Amino acid sequence: MCGTTATTEHGRCLKCRRPLRKPSPDGYGPKCRAKLRRNARTDTTHPKWQVAKALEALELGAVVPLRQNRIFLVVSDDGSEVYRTAATGQCNCPAGLRSVRCYHSLAARYVAAA
Repeated sequence: MCGTTATTEHGRCLKCRRPLRKPSPDGYGPKCRAKLRRNARTDTTHPKWQVAKALEALELGAVVPLRQNRIFLVVSDDGSEVYRTAATGQCNCPAGLRSVRCYHSLAARYVAAA
Protein backbone atom coordinates (compact mmCIF):
# COMPACT_ATOMS: atom_id res chain seq x y z
CA MET A 1 0.00 0.00 0.00
CA CYS A 2 1.80 2.98 -1.29
CA GLY A 3 1.78 6.06 0.91
CA THR A 4 -0.57 4.80 3.64
CA THR A 5 0.29 4.52 7.28
CA ALA A 6 -1.13 2.40 10.05
CA THR A 7 -3.14 5.34 11.38
CA THR A 8 -5.04 5.95 8.14
CA GLU A 9 -5.84 2.28 7.46
CA HIS A 10 -8.07 2.01 10.53
CA GLY A 11 -10.00 5.26 10.07
CA ARG A 12 -10.86 7.88 12.62
CA CYS A 13 -12.73 7.97 15.90
CA LEU A 14 -16.40 8.77 15.35
CA LYS A 15 -16.41 11.16 18.31
CA CYS A 16 -13.15 13.14 18.28
CA ARG A 17 -12.01 12.36 14.70
CA ARG A 18 -8.50 11.39 15.81
CA PRO A 19 -6.77 8.67 13.76
CA LEU A 20 -7.22 5.17 15.19
CA ARG A 21 -4.02 3.17 15.61
CA LYS A 22 -5.83 -0.15 15.95
CA PRO A 23 -9.05 -1.32 14.32
CA SER A 24 -12.11 -0.63 16.42
CA PRO A 25 -15.39 -2.52 15.93
CA ASP A 26 -17.45 0.32 17.38
CA GLY A 27 -15.58 3.15 15.64
CA TYR A 28 -14.44 4.91 18.83
CA GLY A 29 -10.96 5.40 20.21
CA PRO A 30 -10.01 4.13 23.68
CA LYS A 31 -10.39 7.49 25.45
CA CYS A 32 -13.78 8.26 23.90
CA ARG A 33 -14.97 4.70 24.64
CA ALA A 34 -13.97 5.12 28.29
CA LYS A 35 -15.91 8.40 28.49
CA LEU A 36 -18.99 6.75 26.99
CA ARG A 37 -18.90 3.92 29.52
CA ARG A 38 -18.33 6.35 32.41
CA ASN A 39 -21.39 8.35 31.36
CA ALA A 40 -23.47 5.17 31.27
CA ARG A 41 -22.28 3.98 34.69
CA THR A 42 -23.21 7.27 36.36
CA ASP A 43 -26.67 7.51 34.72
CA THR A 44 -29.41 7.03 37.33
CA THR A 45 -32.24 8.77 35.46
CA HIS A 46 -33.00 5.95 33.00
CA PRO A 47 -33.99 2.32 33.61
CA LYS A 48 -31.09 -0.12 33.67
CA TRP A 49 -32.40 -2.03 30.65
CA GLN A 50 -32.29 1.17 28.56
CA VAL A 51 -28.74 1.90 29.69
CA ALA A 52 -27.73 -1.68 28.80
CA LYS A 53 -29.34 -1.47 25.34
CA ALA A 54 -27.72 1.94 24.71
CA LEU A 55 -24.30 0.53 25.65
CA GLU A 56 -24.90 -2.48 23.42
CA ALA A 57 -25.70 -0.18 20.50
CA LEU A 58 -22.51 1.78 21.17
CA GLU A 59 -20.35 -1.34 21.39
CA LEU A 60 -21.77 -2.70 18.14
CA GLY A 61 -21.08 0.57 16.33
CA ALA A 62 -24.79 1.18 15.76
CA VAL A 63 -24.57 4.91 16.60
CA VAL A 64 -23.18 7.12 13.84
CA PRO A 65 -22.89 10.91 14.28
CA LEU A 66 -24.21 12.94 11.36
CA ARG A 67 -23.77 16.61 12.22
CA GLN A 68 -21.39 17.94 14.85
CA ASN A 69 -22.46 15.32 17.39
CA ARG A 70 -26.00 16.69 17.52
CA ILE A 71 -27.84 14.41 15.08
CA PHE A 72 -27.18 10.65 14.97
CA LEU A 73 -28.23 7.59 13.02
CA VAL A 74 -28.99 4.68 15.34
CA VAL A 75 -29.66 1.15 14.11
CA SER A 76 -32.55 -0.72 15.75
CA ASP A 77 -31.80 -3.72 17.95
CA ASP A 78 -32.84 -6.20 15.24
CA GLY A 79 -30.95 -4.31 12.53
CA SER A 80 -33.95 -3.77 10.29
CA GLU A 81 -34.41 -0.02 10.80
CA VAL A 82 -32.24 3.08 11.09
CA TYR A 83 -33.59 5.91 13.21
CA ARG A 84 -32.63 9.57 13.16
CA THR A 85 -32.01 10.65 16.72
CA ALA A 86 -30.97 13.84 18.48
CA ALA A 87 -28.97 14.00 21.69
CA THR A 88 -31.74 16.17 23.15
CA GLY A 89 -34.18 13.25 23.10
CA GLN A 90 -36.04 13.43 19.80
CA CYS A 91 -36.15 10.17 17.86
CA ASN A 92 -38.20 8.95 14.93
CA CYS A 93 -38.57 5.41 16.30
CA PRO A 94 -42.10 4.27 17.27
CA ALA A 95 -41.49 5.06 20.96
CA GLY A 96 -39.93 8.43 20.18
CA LEU A 97 -42.88 9.41 18.00
CA ARG A 98 -45.13 8.80 21.03
CA SER A 99 -42.83 11.07 23.12
CA VAL A 100 -41.54 8.13 25.16
CA ARG A 101 -37.86 8.08 26.07
CA CYS A 102 -36.02 5.45 24.04
CA TYR A 103 -32.57 3.94 24.24
CA HIS A 104 -31.67 5.39 20.82
CA SER A 105 -31.75 8.93 22.20
CA LEU A 106 -29.95 7.74 25.33
CA ALA A 107 -27.09 6.31 23.23
CA ALA A 108 -26.93 9.57 21.27
CA ARG A 109 -26.79 11.52 24.52
CA TYR A 110 -23.87 9.40 25.75
CA VAL A 111 -21.92 10.09 22.57
CA ALA A 112 -22.65 13.82 22.68
CA ALA A 113 -21.61 14.08 26.33
CA ALA A 114 -18.34 12.20 25.87
